[in-house]
Amino acid sequence: MDGLDGLLLEATESIEAARTYKTELKHRLQGLSQARRQIKESAAQTRDALRQHFQDMKTTVSKMLDDRLVTLMQQVDLIEHESIKPLDDCQKLLELGVSTADGLLREGEVALSCNSEDPQKLCNFTNKALHIQLDSLPEVPSLVEVPCLSAQLDDTFLAIARGHISKHGEVASRPPVQIELLMERPGGILVRWCKVDEDFVAQDYRLQYRKTSLGHFEDAYVGSESEFIVLHIDPNVDYQFRVCTRGDGRQEWSPWSVPQLGHTSLLPHEWSPGLDCYSLSSRRNIALRNDSLQHSVLYSKAATYYLGQTLTFRVETTGVPDRRDSIGVCVGKDDGLDSLQRDQAVCISSNGVVYVNGKEMTNQLPPIAPGSTITFDMKLVSLAANNEGSHQRRRVTIGSANREVVFDWLLEQPCDSLYFGCSFFHQGWKVVVF
Repeated sequence: MDGLDGLLLEATESIEAARTYKTELKHRLQGLSQARRQIKESAAQTRDALRQHFQDMKTTVSKMLDDRLVTLMQQVDLIEHESIKPLDDCQKLLELGVSTADGLLREGEVALSCNSEDPQKLCNFTNKALHIQLDSLPEVPSLVEVPCLSAQLDDTFLAIARGHISKHGEVASRPPVQIELLMERPGGILVRWCKVDEDFVAQDYRLQYRKTSLGHFEDAYVGSESEFIVLHIDPNVDYQFRVCTRGDGRQEWSPWSVPQLGHTSLLPHEWSPGLDCYSLSSRRNIALRNDSLQHSVLYSKAATYYLGQTLTFRVETTGVPDRRDSIGVCVGKDDGLDSLQRDQAVCISSNGVVYVNGKEMTNQLPPIAPGSTITFDMKLVSLAANNEGSHQRRRVTIGSANREVVFDWLLEQPCDSLYFGCSFFHQGWKVVVF
């Protein structure tokens, strides 16, 4: 029986190994199918892009040549008209002179034939001829003095155009930059990218996204950073992301990276409406302390901050600081207080003092200034229970102005999510949360 049991065990293990092997092979076949589809689809898209681009170029260049031809024809018409007009005027003057001379000849011949019979006619003719100024002739320009139109065409244009066209456009098989991480953020997605071509010197990056595969890509970020949080993302909806780069000193962008799908299931951070002393933006992620005399803590609409996330506050503008000011996170809401410097909360005041459960810590951060960014990061250190009940210890990191304060925060009861809040005693403070 022992031998049979061993054979059965080996057979079972072999079957399981074969099943795992088959599953892995199918997975790799699926990967090959996706790779083949990416090549074929990207090749088809590239062909379409090339056809459309060169068709657009043909249309544009043809129109430019037609427009230039019209302009040159108009110049020919204008020169011809302006040059012919004085010649026409001279011709009319000469034709008038010929007509006058013909009439004078006829009168002279009649006067000569009648000189013995009517000497007065001969006298009248002589006087008329003297007044006509038969020695004054209009000036006729010589051929070298009038325009002789011609078309000046540069034969090198086609050679230059041929040289540019022969080098226009490239087909790239691997973009120099690819997306390496898509991470959920409350109401947004953190996109991180990296260079895959180390020889490429990147100056700027351009990140785009779209809601569906049929929509149009929109610019989300252009700059030198290699990550960006795209906000105002609808929860549980797939978005496509792509990125490209631009080389140092160049104007054209590189080919796009392989599009990546990302989504977030986390609700956006929002301030809770209803307090008279704070004015909120339409998306409720920006709070402005107004001139109301009321003092109260402005909390988040819901407990949307979880362990492992980074909660970020950006102070756009500041007012007069007060030692009771606070920005931080807490367990539950307490509407009866005017500051987060209390139990079951951690916060930083406007002068940089850090408070844990209402107690001032020795280590401090720089005072908050316009443009300051304050971040909160937490991770679980321990979860234990004793005779008094369970408790939770969290490692908290608060960062501001390139400095950090790290401490352990003991919570009497485990808590899956936290509220965030702020309190300011003077007007002018404007805070964005994300």
